[in-house]
Amino acid sequence: MRTLLKNLLINHWPRKCLSVILAIVVWFVVNKSLTTTKTISNVPVKVENIPPGKTIEGIQPNGLINRKVTLTLSGNKNVLEDLNANDLQVIFDASGQEGEWIATITRKNLRVDNLDLNISQGISRVSQQNFIIKLTKLVSEKIPVIITQPIGEAPTGYQFVDIWPYQLNITVSGPEDRVKKLKNRGVNLTFNLNDITKTKLDEVTASSTKSHSDVVSFYIPNTWKQISVPSLSSTPIEINDPDARFLRIDFLRYELLKLSSPIPVSLYFPPSAIGSINPSKVNIVPNHVIENRSGVKMITENLYAKGVSALFLDVVKDMLEIAVIVNPADSKKLTWSIQFINARALEERYLRFIKSDAMDNEFHELQPHLRDNYLRNRFRNYMNRLQIYRSGHEPFKLEPVLQGNSISVTETNYNAS
Repeated sequence: MRTLLKNLLINHWPRKCLSVILAIVVWFVVNKSLTTTKTISNVPVKVENIPPGKTIEGIQPNGLINRKVTLTLSGNKNVLEDLNANDLQVIFDASGQEGEWIATITRKNLRVDNLDLNISQGISRVSQQNFIIKLTKLVSEKIPVIITQPIGEAPTGYQFVDIWPYQLNITVSGPEDRVKKLKNRGVNLTFNLNDITKTKLDEVTASSTKSHSDVVSFYIPNTWKQISVPSLSSTPIEINDPDARFLRIDFLRYELLKLSSPIPVSLYFPPSAIGSINPSKVNIVPNHVIENRSGVKMITENLYAKGVSALFLDVVKDMLEIAVIVNPADSKKLTWSIQFINARALEERYLRFIKSDAMDNEFHELQPHLRDNYLRNRFRNYMNRLQIYRSGHEPFKLEPVLQGNSISVTETNYNAS
């Protein structure tokens, strides 16, 4: 046994060592010479050295284009096995180029982020592929941002009133054609009321120092003031309008407010109806709903209001009227509506009350005409939202009926006690 091992390991050892060395060299040479072909999808494309005042449709700030390519590569097996789309980029140089040009992808256009991969020696061939690049004029424009009515539901105990400003602008840069189309069309921005918590609104309410607590204003966080424009950017673009700092959603605490004044009831005769009825002979018949006070018909029962603020109701309480629309041609059952007497004067009074109170610092920075328009819109919104209730869950509804020259006004589903 010892003799056998001696013959295998010791005898002629120089020749045996040389054989081992040669085998290793041959293995390395063969291994390095093994080639393969590999297809890699979704390889990003980047364009560098774009001429000043020019851009490429779909290009990002980092130079990457939204379009990606699929490459078929031939080369060393070991290198290609480790190569993937995350390591690889196709780079084009736009120096001296104009308009539309065709770029051919070769080995020179390839770049890898992995320093351990030597593609200059590992890749022998790239299947020929052309890539069309179009340089276009780079422009900057102000794009209108329309603030739409929010979706979702207001937190429990609160009621959505309004959102303001109704429009902002965002300055963007990009290909001329796309930017011009975007400017003509504008973009919409819609918030979700479900993203606003009751706790947050309660905190705003508790911190208010205003004597006329009119609304609860939730100022939109900066992280929400972003617009998604996929044609210009893969990430949302921040609204850079200076007035964006005023962006707010207004809420009311959902309260039932008592109407402390009786409501007069009058008759309105459309001019087209006067030929078929004599207004001087038509009267409202007093009953358990309508009371005659010195010749003026009034609703004197306890009623409540929703959809408006206490301040608004205090301003208009003595200038409310219910008008019964008398038009026999339509139906014997008449319609009615709530009217505001001298609405313009009421609006001015409301503005004086609000502006005499302590307002937010941001609100003071508004130009006077913008601030007044905002408050006027709020007042008019209240006029449209006012609802009369008998109780917290029972809307107050009237049913006027014309019988001859008498109009009987009863309350729908009302049972006299």
